[in-house]
Amino acid sequence: MSAAATPPAQATTTARHHVVVIGSGFGGLTAARELAKADVDVTVIAKTTHHLFQPLLYQVATGIISEGQIAPPFRVVRRKQKNLTVVLGEVEDIDISAKTVTSRLLERVTTTSYDSIIIAAGAGQSYFGNDRFAEFAPGLKTIDDALELRGRILGAFEQAELSDDPEERDRLLTFVVVGAGATGVEMAGQIAEMARKTLKGTFRNIDSTTARVILLDGAPVVLPPYGGKLSRKAAEKLAKLGVEVQLGAMVVDMDYDGLVVKDSDGTTRRIESQCKVWSAGVSASPLGKQLEAQSEVELDRAGRVKVLPDLTIPGHPEVFVVGDMAFVDGVPGMAQGAIQGARYATDAIKAGLSGATAQSRKPFSYWDKGSMATIARLSAVAQIPIPGTKKKIEIAGFLAWLGWLFLHLMYLVGHRSRFTTFIDWTLAFTTRSRSQLAITEQQVFGRSAIARLEQRSGEGKEVA
Repeated sequence: MSAAATPPAQATTTARHHVVVIGSGFGGLTAARELAKADVDVTVIAKTTHHLFQPLLYQVATGIISEGQIAPPFRVVRRKQKNLTVVLGEVEDIDISAKTVTSRLLERVTTTSYDSIIIAAGAGQSYFGNDRFAEFAPGLKTIDDALELRGRILGAFEQAELSDDPEERDRLLTFVVVGAGATGVEMAGQIAEMARKTLKGTFRNIDSTTARVILLDGAPVVLPPYGGKLSRKAAEKLAKLGVEVQLGAMVVDMDYDGLVVKDSDGTTRRIESQCKVWSAGVSASPLGKQLEAQSEVELDRAGRVKVLPDLTIPGHPEVFVVGDMAFVDGVPGMAQGAIQGARYATDAIKAGLSGATAQSRKPFSYWDKGSMATIARLSAVAQIPIPGTKKKIEIAGFLAWLGWLFLHLMYLVGHRSRFTTFIDWTLAFTTRSRSQLAITEQQVFGRSAIARLEQRSGEGKEVA
C-alpha cells in the first residue's frame, strides 16, 4: 500500500452496552474507573498514551519534576480493568445519528460504535485569532509544550552566555509570560526563582540573577478569579521575586525577537524578548463544533458545549459532555469539574442499565471544593467555600502552600509518582536545586530556532 493510501475503516462493536469515552484526562480516567465493575464494555479513545496531570506541567517546564511523574501510561494505570479497551488516535468524527466515532492513528482509521458516549476531550490553547503567535510563544497544555518551554528557557541562558552583544543578551535574558491566571503566575514565579536561585553562579559571562521576568495581562489584577486581597498578595509576592507585573497590557503583535503591547491608555510599545510563554486563554476541543452541526446544541465563545442540566445535548440523552468541553454555569474549568461531571455521567449510565429513564435524572450539581494557586516556594493562595453560605475562607502564604502541596500530591496517579514527586519537591524547596534541567538539541534548536531563521532570511517557508 502506498504511503498516501488510507486503509478501510475498522468497526469495533461489543455485545454488552458499550460506553465510549473520548479523552484520557481527569474526565476520561474517572469515567473508566467508575465503570470498572459495571455490566458494560468501555473503550477509551485518546490522542496520547498517557493520563496527564496538567496542573503540574509548569513544574516540568521549569525542571522541578519529570514528565513521567505527571503522565503515567493510561494502559498501565488501568491494566487490571478487564472491561476496558484503549484506542490510540485522534478523533476525526462523531456521528451521533449512527452512534459511531471515527479516529485516526497515522494512516490507520478506526470506527467505534457506542450505546453511550462520554466526551471529555478537554481544551487547547487559545490565541484569540492570532494563531501564528504559537510559533513564538508556546502554550502549556501538553508534555511536548512543557519540554519545549524548558528548552527555550534554559537555551536562552546558554545563548546569552555565548553572546558579547549587550542588546542581544538583554533580549535573551528577558522572559515574558502572557496571562496572569494561575498558570501564568506559577510560570513567572518559577522562572524568577530558577534565575535567581538555581542558576545563580553557574555561568561565567552572565549573571542569571539579572534576568527580567515580565508577567503581562489585559486584566487589571493578577489571578482575576480570586480578586481582592488574594490578588494583591499574589502581586506583592511576585514583585518580591523580581517579577515585573504589567497589567492592562494586551499583546497585539509578536515575532521571534519580541512582542508589541498595547496599554490601557492606547499607547503601544515593544518588548524585546526571545523566550515567551502564552497562558492567556483556552479554546475547547473542535469536536464541539461537530456536535453543534448535528444537533440543536449551542456553543459559547470559547467553543464549549452548552449542555443540558444532565450534561447531555438536546435530543441525545446518550451523549454526555464533561470537563473543559462543557459549559455549565458555575463550574470552572478545573480538574474537579471534569471528575464530578464524569462521575455524574457514569452514574446516569449505570442507572439506565437498571431501567431508569433519562427524564428521571436529577440535574448535575457541582460541589465547589475551592481553588488554589502557588506563586513560589512557601507561598500560595487558596479560596475554600464555606458550605451553606456564599462566603469563602481566604488563605495566603505558607499554610496555603502546604495545602496546595498536599492536595496536588494526592491527586497524582500512582504511589510511585507521589513518592518521587515528594522527594523532588523536598530537594527543590530545601536546597533550591532542580533535578530535571536536561534539555535536548531538538528542544533548543527546534521550531523556535527555525522560526527565527526563516523570519530573518525572509524565505517565508512554513515552520516545522
